[in-house]
Amino acid sequence: MSEPFPPARTGRPKLKAPPGACDTHMHIYGPPEQFPFAPGPAHKPPPSLLEHYLAMLDRIGVERAVIVQPAAYGTDNRCTLEAIRNSGGRARGVAAVDTGVSDEELQRLTEAGIRGERFHMLPGGALPWDILEEMAARVHPFGWHVQVQCEGAELPERETMLGRLPCALVIDHTGRIPQPGGLDHPGFKTLLRLVERGRCWVKLSAPLLNSKEGGPAYGDVGALARALIKAAPERMVWASNWPHPGEPDDGKPDEAELLDVLLYWADDDATRTRILATNPAELYGF
Repeated sequence: MSEPFPPARTGRPKLKAPPGACDTHMHIYGPPEQFPFAPGPAHKPPPSLLEHYLAMLDRIGVERAVIVQPAAYGTDNRCTLEAIRNSGGRARGVAAVDTGVSDEELQRLTEAGIRGERFHMLPGGALPWDILEEMAARVHPFGWHVQVQCEGAELPERETMLGRLPCALVIDHTGRIPQPGGLDHPGFKTLLRLVERGRCWVKLSAPLLNSKEGGPAYGDVGALARALIKAAPERMVWASNWPHPGEPDDGKPDEAELLDVLLYWADDDATRTRILATNPAELYGF
């Protein structure tokens, strides 16, 4: 086995993950000679390979994964699809496809394990806001959802459009609500309204992106997570965001500690089992 990136950790979580536990957001970056990056993205991580990722999952006791198409590959989903194919049945995926995709290709991707369409609305993202509704209508008949990552401050201006999508909506990274913003931040109020309408799911993940308090509890982001869990425990999922793109090499978190945030954010084992296993099984069709 080659040297892993990010470097392998040795910590074990305090939380014992239930059977069928799933990491719903992570990326694989293959060898650049095999999977070249798309032109343009500012962040081009070093190879982060499936073998190292699965070793990490085994370390923290999580069985399943959702491999999310990295922005760095644009709409070339080959690396993501290969990782799903080589996962031994442990993975589903989220792809990036544009308006030129055929229904035949959408069916092929569905059969390959894809369950969602990614819209990464940060610098380097492959798809723009102005095709989101069109693509939601295209992928909905295939049982896909639309996954959106944007800055939380942008959510209010997008609320009407996001609220009328025909398919399920998944919001990344606890909404990326700027801190200290708290429960009164307009972006969080928007996120909560979307959740309360019944078809919006949220990934409780990557708290270090916005937290000012830091670990192990990430109390500021944790307050948002607790409010979301209270509103809709049946539509919350957890994710590691491995290999933590954008974080400095010496500042990448231990995934065991990220799993343990659920000890602070969710009050009981039954709720944690919903977040880790029951909900992702429904959303991704495991």
